[in-house]
Amino acid sequence: MGMVCTDLRLVMKLFDIVIVGGGGAGLYAAMEAMKTNPGLNVAVISKVYPNRSHTSAAQGGANAALANTAKDDTVELHIFDTIKGSDYLADQDAVEVLCSEAPKIIRELENMGTPWSRLDDKTIAQRPFGGAGRPRCCYCADKTGHTILQTLYEQCLRKGVQFFNEYFALDLALDGSRSKGLIALNIKTGRIEPFHARTVIFATGGYAKMYWNRSSNAAGNTGDGQAIAYRAGIPLKDMEFVQFHPTGLRKSGLLVTEGARGEGGYLVNTLGERFMSRYAPSKMELGPRDLVSRSLETEILEGRGFDSPAGKYLHLDLRHLGADLIKSRLPQIREMCMYFEGVDPIDEPIPVRPTAHYSMGGIDTDNFGRTAMGGVYAAGECGCVSVHGANRLGGNSLLDILVFGRIAGRAAAEEARGFNPAPITESELAEKEQELRSFMKPSGHYERYGTLREELGQTLAQNVGIFREASKISKGIGDIVALKERFEHVRVFDTSDVYNTNLIQVLELRNMLELAETVAAGALVREESRGSHTRTDFPVRDDENWHRHTTFTQEGGHPKLGFKPVTMGRYELQERTY
Repeated sequence: MGMVCTDLRLVMKLFDIVIVGGGGAGLYAAMEAMKTNPGLNVAVISKVYPNRSHTSAAQGGANAALANTAKDDTVELHIFDTIKGSDYLADQDAVEVLCSEAPKIIRELENMGTPWSRLDDKTIAQRPFGGAGRPRCCYCADKTGHTILQTLYEQCLRKGVQFFNEYFALDLALDGSRSKGLIALNIKTGRIEPFHARTVIFATGGYAKMYWNRSSNAAGNTGDGQAIAYRAGIPLKDMEFVQFHPTGLRKSGLLVTEGARGEGGYLVNTLGERFMSRYAPSKMELGPRDLVSRSLETEILEGRGFDSPAGKYLHLDLRHLGADLIKSRLPQIREMCMYFEGVDPIDEPIPVRPTAHYSMGGIDTDNFGRTAMGGVYAAGECGCVSVHGANRLGGNSLLDILVFGRIAGRAAAEEARGFNPAPITESELAEKEQELRSFMKPSGHYERYGTLREELGQTLAQNVGIFREASKISKGIGDIVALKERFEHVRVFDTSDVYNTNLIQVLELRNMLELAETVAAGALVREESRGSHTRTDFPVRDDENWHRHTTFTQEGGHPKLGFKPVTMGRYELQERTY
């Protein structure tokens, strides 16, 4: 480990806003903050370069009721589809903000130069997505997140946002009950460095990578922002709701966009059946993700899946779409299939199985991104404003990071000038350095990162996956608690300063272990099936007892459970069918 930072220019610098995370939410927040007040000092710290953030993996598109493809589409229909898709657990006032802002966001991105795919009349193209009553998903072929991320990064550079790339956020620094900034590890040098800040915005993405080899997430999606907030006493919300995407590649879990089904792809079992006719006869392959994932898993469990050394799988068949459509609208999907599966979807079906994909839960926020702690905000998949409730609709994730990234950036910019924090002290930095050094001390008994990491992924997949049951969840909780105890003996074998990836992996594992316990605890207590959370021992939705949000704060190193009411609006609870 390097020494505590002694660069007085950095130690003394006070930022108005420090944003943790360089994906879509973080960059939109930074851009909007600078637009709100060009005189602000805004910093983005990211453990990867921003144009490598996980937003770049978002393929399908962003929903907005532009009515370009379906002339009768409206914001109101988008609101209803989102609430219904959430299995009525979304907060309806937040959903109204999301869907009302969507057309403005898409057009603002268009004005910045985002290269949206076009219809023949040159308006922005829109494709159908699961759970939507109209085709409203705006897209850039199958590289939508990548193009949006590049556009936002250019705008941030142009506006003077300061970037601190390859920094790992460790913890909030507190001034009483309020944040005074962040303490971070400079990955390049191994130094512990302070980021004094009037306000902090977490935009670190989701935590579904804890599921390991059954996950579409980037390696860095380890819930860092949520874990930092949790340790600081900020409540997390709805952590048990983890979405499995129906179509991950068989071997790697990499995502095959819902746009492949939106363009007309078929899901087929070993009998040659388009089996979705059994589960969603009106929507077929374009049912909501939770329903389609359960359907694939059921087909496999009932023996109608294909066998392979990499596990059982089903077919996503695009061959009938034709080579021209696949090459023009799904070029990245074709490339991935050829590279990772040895399959060209023009000629052969794609082998797929469900993969852990998205975190509906996160840091509890209001509609402005504010958390329970003064000066701390969260946006995007890192936060839980709750627009997705128990299940997110495809095309609403990019929209979420853009809408609420912008809102959080503006709100933080307006608050930033009203607080002068106390400095982060040398003793706080030294204490954090000592904590990191402790991982490198040899002892008689030690645990290896790789062993703990693999066991965490396995127990989550087996016990807190698509189908859940009390005895399995309890076993998962026991495994996680045991892994946390073993983690106390984990050893970092690399003692160097520069790019100590072994240390970063251990720190990420600590974050995932803390969050995994909240996921499993929420799954055990929620005795119903709703959205992505399916209890085989409680197979129906229980609105009387469980139409409410779960919250989690840390007490004695373990989750303390609480509840919050769901904000209702014009839409009453209904049975959810497709």
